Order: sequence, then structure tokens, then C-alpha cells
Amino acid sequence: MALTCCLGSSVLLMAACGTDSTHSSVAEAAPTSPTAMSPTATSPASPTASLNEDQAHRRDLITKTHVSWEKAAATAGKEVPGGKLVDLDLKTASGGATTSPGTTSPGTASPGTASPGTASPGTGSPSPAPSAGAPEWEAKVAAADGTVHRVDVDAVSGSVFGSRTEPDQDADDKRKVADRLHKATQTSAQAVKTATDKTKGTVTGISLDENDHRLVWSVDVVTTDNWNKRTFDVDAASGKIVLEHVDHD
Repeated sequence: MALTCCLGSSVLLMAACGTDSTHSSVAEAAPTSPTAMSPTATSPASPTASLNEDQAHRRDLITKTHVSWEKAAATAGKEVPGGKLVDLDLKTASGGATTSPGTTSPGTASPGTASPGTASPGTGSPSPAPSAGAPEWEAKVAAADGTVHRVDVDAVSGSVFGSRTEPDQDADDKRKVADRLHKATQTSAQAVKTATDKTKGTVTGISLDENDHRLVWSVDVVTTDNWNKRTFDVDAASGKIVLEHVDHD
């Protein structure tokens, strides 16, 4: 009987140990907190969160723009008879119009000398400046003698809201601009085509300038997949790309 009792006690003890082990394993396998299975814990980050300040600015500016660089350049060119584009830049309007020193009042301005917000040649009425934060094209067009005129074009409506002669241009400044235009056998349109053939995107700037004693068209192209700006320096004589730079900021 003593032997039978010992055997019975051993069986009961083994059964109890087996039961405790099973419960312990289930407890360890169960999630410790219901938030571990919450869908919000694995939701992807917003695409906007991955853009830095400059990239977000380019995206907002380009998506608001309805007037291409070609149309803006053509519109600005009409303000200066016989003039040629030397600089064009897509930028954010500051809002409001101010009269610059040396400009003439509405009704008396000759083509290319009207102050911002005054009537453009042929329009007969003032064109209002875009509101602050809206896109605008700031163009610089040079006359045959090298005199540079600034022409502001609304990047949404395409209307000219400001046109004036750039101040403080002396004879040397004008001669330098005229000389650059004479040497630039490549047009701005040809330079843009060279740049956009290399990288597809939206043109936001173009300028005729010298880089390391070489005359180049500098073309800014923004790629709309990541909103980075890529700048190409295109030789203004040969039409070849001589420098390429990517602005990741």
C-alpha cells in the first residue's frame, strides 16, 4: 500500500507540472499589449514629410505655375523691341507693386520703362501684380545696345505687371552684355533643349553668364519625382554641357 501511494503521488505531481508548463507557454506566446497589433503602429509616413523645405517650396511653386518658361520669355521679349532674353527666373511674388527710381508714371511710359503695376505697351490698362506667395517670372531682356530691361510676368495669367530699365548700367556694362549676346551662337531655347534632353523636368531658370571665362547658358531643371534642382551649364557657342550640378536641398 505504501508503494501504491508513492506511485499515485508521483503521477499526480507529473500531471500538475505538465499543466503549469502548458499555461506558461501560451502566456509567453500571447501579445503583451493590444497596441502591438494596432494598424496605426505600421502606417507609412506621409510623402510630404520626406521633402525638405526647398523641395517643398519648388513643388508648391511649380504646381501653381500655369505659364511655361517659353511663354514667359516670349511675352517679356515683346516689351523690348529687338531685345533678347539674358535671364529668366521663376520665383515667389512678394505681393504689391512699388515704383522704382527712374521709372515713369502710367500713361507716359515707353516700352520697357514702365514701373511695376503700370500699363504694359498695347494693353491700355494696368495689370495688377500677383498676390504674395503666387508665382511670377522675373525676366531680363537686353536691347541691341546691351541695355537690360527687367520684365515681370504673372506666372498664372501670363500678363506683364511690371517693366522697367535696370538702373545703374554704365557704358561698360552695356558693352559687356552686347558682347555676350554677339558671342552666344546658341539660343536660350537650344540650351534648354540640350538640358532637358539630358534630364526631363520643369525649367525654372535660365541665364547667360560666364563661368571660368567660358560663356554659358545656365539652365535650372526641377525633376518632379523628387523636386531636386539640377543645373546645367551649356556652352553658349558649342552647345555642349560643360558642367552639371544637382541641388539636393
